[in-house]
Amino acid sequence: MLSDKKSQDDFANISIGDTCEVSPKTFVMMAGPCAAESRDQVMRTADALAEIGISVFRAGCFKPRTDPYAWQGSGASGLKWLEEVREQYGMNIISEVSNYTNFHLVESAADIIQIGAKAMYDHSLLIGSGKSSKPVLVKRGFGATVKEYLRMVEYILSSGNEKVMLCERGIRTFETSTRFTYDLCGAAVMQETTRLPLILDPSHAAGDSRLVGKLALASAGFGCDGLIIEVHCSPEEALCDKAQALSPKEYKELYKRVKDIVALGGRKMV
Repeated sequence: MLSDKKSQDDFANISIGDTCEVSPKTFVMMAGPCAAESRDQVMRTADALAEIGISVFRAGCFKPRTDPYAWQGSGASGLKWLEEVREQYGMNIISEVSNYTNFHLVESAADIIQIGAKAMYDHSLLIGSGKSSKPVLVKRGFGATVKEYLRMVEYILSSGNEKVMLCERGIRTFETSTRFTYDLCGAAVMQETTRLPLILDPSHAAGDSRLVGKLALASAGFGCDGLIIEVHCSPEEALCDKAQALSPKEYKELYKRVKDIVALGGRKMV
């Protein structure tokens, strides 16, 4: 497969915008709210994260919710707020596509296209992303084996886009004490067998902000290439996934601890 690692040093370096690179020497921190809810919420969160030094801001504008009656996102308006974040703070933007009807809107506004766990099997999104010039982060479906996941990622690579990042965010097992089971075993297999950067998502695995820090520190020690963590200016007011969102203050303390672990591995936080 195109994702296969040919040698121990085989790694797909990926440039994000003009200011950030995913490489064996860097560790990328992506942070922001689950969803862009309002301009005020987006800018307040971005302002706090800019002070910490975050270079990749995450927020979804099209939300593929399990409940059809739940809030579905801010849509195109949210993308405009994210573009404002880039202009004002110089951050790169990662945002999720929910289906192919909003693919081109997200592609034009974001620096990284995110394909969520629920869309991992959407061939139109995978092939469309393969024809894009933007980096793509693909989250593993919570019911997918590692083999199935990597096969789906291959659709992007075989369509021409080599700038693909893997993302482990937990799988569904018999265990119900956390939202999902954080599969570091599967992540280790991906890292050992593929040349693609691996980003870990402790927020969705835990589903509980009290556990996110522990999983993030374990992830940094594990040797992945970056973390994507949910941070909200007022977590208790979040319209989705508020239970797992960190406050900027909580994230700042975690950032310092992750940075120390990353430095031990000879990598630079970006």
